[in-house]
Amino acid sequence: MTDGQARAGKGTEIAADTVASTGETGHVPPQLVTGPWRTVARVLTEVFQPPVVVLVLLLISPATEPGFPGTIWFGMLAALFVCVLPLAYVLVMVKLGRITDHHVSDRRQRPALLLMTLGSVLVGLLVLHLLNGPAGVAVMIIALIGGIGVLAVVSAFWKMSGHASALSAAVVITILMFGPAWLPLLLLVPAVGWSRLVLRAHTLAQVIVGSLFGAVVIAGLWWLLRVWML
Repeated sequence: MTDGQARAGKGTEIAADTVASTGETGHVPPQLVTGPWRTVARVLTEVFQPPVVVLVLLLISPATEPGFPGTIWFGMLAALFVCVLPLAYVLVMVKLGRITDHHVSDRRQRPALLLMTLGSVLVGLLVLHLLNGPAGVAVMIIALIGGIGVLAVVSAFWKMSGHASALSAAVVITILMFGPAWLPLLLLVPAVGWSRLVLRAHTLAQVIVGSLFGAVVIAGLWWLLRVWML
């Protein structure tokens, strides 16, 4: 066997392992990226994972209303229900061996987790309502509820990228909130999408659709709710 054949065989084996672990039957890029670039991809994936991105988004959600930054604690409370509790649940399930990893790489494990997250988010929304929290935080949570609901349904048969969805939504919402000076944040979207491809967590289609879903659907829903409620 030549070196080229060996590399091709290794790439096919890696792709097969990825399909087996994620529950995907679509094409997963077989290219193996090693060295510094793979390290960069892992860092991007960890730093911009959905719970972290959404947490930051919730903290700034009341920023355009009177009382900020004094009202930031409402964003922290929202983050507890939307990000911290679901992530803690995932980490416990990983420890027990019931979930593959903290990114929930196996698509088949995602619907139940997303439904649990949806329940936690709804409880958080109720608590904020009882505490008369800022409307901006409620708007953000409701938009996220819509996004999580769609992701839960889609995840039953297709693994749309949660990283791409969360980040693209966060970037577009940030730009809409604070103006065009924040447009450079858009560069993060393809960077994180690239990291998901390098790590063979998604296909290109799953990354693209996830990015469009976050930027158009989740951010669009946030904008409509903001116009209506603020």
